[in-house]
Amino acid sequence: MINLLQPDSSYYVVDETTGSKPQSVTKRAFDITVSLLVALLILSWFIPLIGLLIRLESRGPVLFVQLRSGRNGRPFPCLKFRTMKYQKNASFKQATHNDVRVTRLGKILRKTNLDEMPQFLNVLVGHMSVVGPRPHALQHDAQFFHLIQDFPKRYATKPGITGLAQARGLRGETGLQEMTHRVKLDLWYIRNQSFLLDIKIFYWTIEKMIKGDKKAY
Repeated sequence: MINLLQPDSSYYVVDETTGSKPQSVTKRAFDITVSLLVALLILSWFIPLIGLLIRLESRGPVLFVQLRSGRNGRPFPCLKFRTMKYQKNASFKQATHNDVRVTRLGKILRKTNLDEMPQFLNVLVGHMSVVGPRPHALQHDAQFFHLIQDFPKRYATKPGITGLAQARGLRGETGLQEMTHRVKLDLWYIRNQSFLLDIKIFYWTIEKMIKGDKKAY
């Protein structure tokens, strides 16, 4: 059984020659401060509330746990609110526009990005950062790993709840062209990451949450 509170170092998608950089003290301090405040002030009541609404609408677990690629390619259990009808042992498939699997509450959670809120727990225990390249499902990464140049370099830093590519509109259903553009922005972020850039991306993300994102489905 996977321990949701511990990174699992026994799995690798790639080796550690992908150019991994040590996380700055400032970035980790920002991650811990933000995720701790969110956990105490919001998640403490938000998870039980949303969990109740999810269970009232459809059977199944409140949280959706999916293995995704983390730093250095190590898989970790990424947490989300469940937004689709529960199907045991369902195969991986990207969400599409007007996807019949998405519940009514799920549409709201996905549109506002609130389905990602449990990932602040991933940040708190060290799987993720608040800002960084978005982590993909293992099957999704395998699809593009050998098709896009420098794709493994995305693993040089911790994945984020939000990232530059998503804040600038590159999200939703992803084909080769969209993923190529996303990777370019991810690599630009890794080369130029700074505390100020993280603050800007965090602000852009909150702005999109308030206004709604047409590609969030």
